[in-house]
Amino acid sequence: MSEFNVYHKTCPARLVLDRLSNKWSLLILDRLSDESMRFNQLRRDIEGVSQKVLSQTLKNLERDGLVHRQAFATVPVTVEYSITSLGQTLVKTIHDLTHWAEDNIGEITRAQQRYDNTEPAGSSI
Repeated sequence: MSEFNVYHKTCPARLVLDRLSNKWSLLILDRLSDESMRFNQLRRDIEGVSQKVLSQTLKNLERDGLVHRQAFATVPVTVEYSITSLGQTLVKTIHDLTHWAEDNIGEITRAQQRYDNTEPAGSSI
């Protein structure tokens, strides 16, 4: 039994959920699940992520112990990122979630269109 309760407003595990609910975090971890990669390779593979956002997300994931950063003494310095053993515990879940989204986006889009076509304008919950 965990000493933390994610339903409590001060639970520190909420910070982890916040980090992992970020699309860039999920895509980075999924991409690193098979192999180590350099920064620019990640940037090329994950279309739409800016250099600044990728850098900040990698730093956050490194701080959380999910990603390892290794610098090599070359000119210029070469940096490689890999998933840690803690990050590996998330790989299956992240893979399932990201690919579930790919597999079901058509149905989700149709549901959104149906909702948008039937929802009265100006209605709120």
